Amino acid sequence: MVLVTLLISIVLGIIPLAGIAWILVAGSITTVDGMFMSLILLTVSGVFFLNAFWEARERDLLAFLHKSKAAASPGAPAVTGKAVPAKPSPALKPEE
Repeated sequence: MVLVTLLISIVLGIIPLAGIAWILVAGSITTVDGMFMSLILLTVSGVFFLNAFWEARERDLLAFLHKSKAAASPGAPAVTGKAVPAKPSPALKPEE
């Protein structure tokens, strides 16, 4: 079922690109209608491709894009995600 959603998103992302190709071939890209139709079709295509990307990322189909933890250098500090408190600047100290 997951692949069906992914494939539908990819197909529905390609169809608007075919519409943009048709606008280019027909030569109506130079009109205001052609430009706005191209923008609308690019937006629709982008939404479907973004959905396909999220689906693929959720199912770990894009695991090859992540850096492996073994490739990290052994001397590099580990990133824990904890906030480090900032030291106050001497210029901002309140006067005594």
